[in-house]
Order: sequence, then C-alpha cells, then structure tokens
Amino acid sequence: MKIIDLHCDTVMRFYDGEHLDGMTAGHVSLEGLRQGETMAQCFAIFVPTYGAAERHGVPVGPGEYFDRAYEAYLRELELCRGKLAPAYTAADIVQNDARGLVSSILTVEDGVTLDGKIENVDDYFKKGVRMVALTWNYENSLGYPQNSDPEKHALGLKPFGIDCVRRMNELGIAVDVSHLSEGGFWDVAKNSKKPFIASHSCCRALCDISRNLTDEQLRAVAESGGVVGLNYCNYFLHPVADREDSFTAISELLRHLRHMVNIAGTEAVALGSDYDGIGSRLEWGGCAGQQSLAEAIIGAFGVDTGEKICHKNALRALRDIIGE
Repeated sequence: MKIIDLHCDTVMRFYDGEHLDGMTAGHVSLEGLRQGETMAQCFAIFVPTYGAAERHGVPVGPGEYFDRAYEAYLRELELCRGKLAPAYTAADIVQNDARGLVSSILTVEDGVTLDGKIENVDDYFKKGVRMVALTWNYENSLGYPQNSDPEKHALGLKPFGIDCVRRMNELGIAVDVSHLSEGGFWDVAKNSKKPFIASHSCCRALCDISRNLTDEQLRAVAESGGVVGLNYCNYFLHPVADREDSFTAISELLRHLRHMVNIAGTEAVALGSDYDGIGSRLEWGGCAGQQSLAEAIIGAFGVDTGEKICHKNALRALRDIIGE
C-alpha cells in the first residue's frame, strides 16, 4: 500500500550533518522510505526559536537556521538522486512514483521567518516550499499557537497572517493549521479560498489537549476539501491517565482514525507521522515497517477507504491546493 506522509522532522538531522542514505538511529531513512512503500514524504524545515532553540543547541537566529537547513535539504536531494526526487505538484508525485522514485515535498513548520514581509511567502514558493504551518508553539508575525489557556487559545490570526493565507492560496502553498490556536484555525477556515490541511494532529474528543482538533474543527477541514494527517505521537493519542510510557500502539491510531472517519468522513483523513519529531516508541518501528500499519488500516476500513487514508486523500488535497 502506497503511503503519503504529510509531516516529518528529519531535516533537523540533515542540518546536524546526517545523511538520509544510511540513517539508522531515527524513524526515517532512504532505504526505510523505500521499504515502507512511501509514495511521498513531506520534509518539514522546523525552525527552532526561544526554548526550542536552546534545547536543540541552535546558536543562530531563525533566518540563518532556515537557510542552513534548506541547504542541507538540497544536499540530501542531490545525494539521493535516482531514488528520491522533489515534487512541486501532484503530477510530480505521480510521475516520480511511476519511475520508482520517492517524492520529497518541502514544507515549513513555523512561519516565523516570514517576519511580516509578504514577499517572503513568494521566496518560500521559489525555494520549492509547498506547505507552511503558520505557527509552532510560539507567537510569530502571523498569529498565535495552540494553548492550554482558553483565552490564549481563542486568539486569532494577525492581519499579516490573513494576508499570508491569501497569498499562499494564490501561489499554491498549502496552509497547515497544526500547532495553530483555535482562533487562528477559524480565521483560516474563514479566509482560505482553497482546502487547508492539519498535517499532524489527532482528535481532542479522544485526548483532550489543545494541540488536538475538536469535532467541529475536523468537520471544518473536511468541508474545505482538506485533510487531517494523523499524528503518531503517544502524547496526542491517550488521556494522561491511560498512557503507558511512550509507546504508540497501532490500535490507538486506529481508534483516532475511526473517530476522524466518523466525524469528518472518509475523504478527509490522511497520515502525518511526525517521524523524527516525536520520542514515541512505535509498534512498527518507523517508516521501514509502516506497511504493518497500512495492513491494519485496510483490515479496519477495507481496501478502498484504506487507500484513501494511506495516500489518495492526501494526493487529492495536494492536487487541489498546489496544482496538477
């Protein structure tokens, strides 16, 4: 079963000098992508700021970090030529797959480097970026992140954030609402003329944390024509009292997928692993073993819906957003 994965943080490992071909320590490797039948992998440039920069030992500012991470990403594309190829449109994904290549889609997690300048959105597009998470866990020039404080969680997009949503629509960059405040989410739903995506999120009805999406939000993504990529992080799957260390079981993913399908429908559900961005121990190990997850999805939902969840919904949404 082909897989399209809407989010991983493996670019941070590229930044640290590791190479995709031969990686062994994390969730993602070049061989693992091929073994796991990955059709397309979204590679996010996550931009660490504030406490995150300290934790990751990043001594440079957001702009310089982005530039260095982008160069590391380009290096990996070159080193993996003949096995991995960039995709800028949905047609690229299909054509790469027909040639036996894994597609790489460049995304950004935290639009902090847009820095209040709309021309920077165009620069993202020219660099090949095709999806942007408007915020991470800190306020930036676009808006505010999710927050356990209801008043802060209700804060919406700033005027520049709304301008960015509109410009991203025009260019063909997917608006990613994972990590965004609920107020910001509804501003996206109101202002986006194209489908939008929650690249790596779970269901708040099953795990009541502000990072997860309410049933109303799940329906809104579906109504836009977008998709929600299921996050594999243990912390987003279980109520606190039910967690068993950091283990993610396939049965827990199926529980959230069933809820998403019941609330948002079969067309709005996709996969967004958060590989290499989470500390969870995964029952299937990582991307190399993800066909066991795909088989479980097929067993739970049947082949037709299983194909939609594993790759068809994501491909359709990307086609509608970034173009054929």
